[in-house]
Amino acid sequence: MKNFPSRKELLNHINAVSFAVNDIQLYLDTHPDDEEALAFFHKYKEQRIKALEEYAACYGPLTIDSTDESCGDRWNWINEPWPWQEGGC
Repeated sequence: MKNFPSRKELLNHINAVSFAVNDIQLYLDTHPDDEEALAFFHKYKEQRIKALEEYAACYGPLTIDSTDESCGDRWNWINEPWPWQEGGC
């Protein structure tokens, strides 16, 4: 059985890596040739994608990008607690 982090821990991680991605994007707007910054961006962007996928697997999709197309004609996440509500797997 896979041990998932708590909803709060995962949301905190998503917030942290999302902040890092957004912040470095602003820096790259004015420093597009900074290879170190670009590597940082790619590293944290990948961490964000993985964290969103992990959240969706355990708690349901957090963003439209992490929805499962197999939902068919139902929006299953409406049945799950919203991110700001308490609850867990």
